[in-house]
Amino acid sequence: MAMMAGFAGGLAVAAGSALGGVARFWVAALVNRRLGEAFPWGTLVVNASGALLAGLLAAVLAATGGLATLEGLLLIGFCGSYTTVSSFALQTFTLVQAGGWPRAVGNVFATLALTLSGAWLGLQAGALIPGGGV
Repeated sequence: MAMMAGFAGGLAVAAGSALGGVARFWVAALVNRRLGEAFPWGTLVVNASGALLAGLLAAVLAATGGLATLEGLLLIGFCGSYTTVSSFALQTFTLVQAGGWPRAVGNVFATLALTLSGAWLGLQAGALIPGGGV
């Protein structure tokens, strides 16, 4: 990742963070409405899709010379705010406290598998761009 500093860089991260937070809210709410909240499906979908997007963006930015402002806006700001490790941790412990050990373990393994797979797929997709790849 390119190092970014200064006022413009900070604004790019702030704008991306605002957009990512709103996107996380909408996506998680939509998924939870459709699949229910007995399992943290919304957070799982957000984290998996965010990992895929982060991998794709990393590859695309590497292919295009990685403009620091775009990296701050999209990768650091948007993806950093869109994905939600804190919600994942709290929801997993809530499942444990409710006696849902199998669901808690399933959430940990599903999150790990889907986010690592998503990041890998994003990197592979980005590598298809002429001159792309990390």
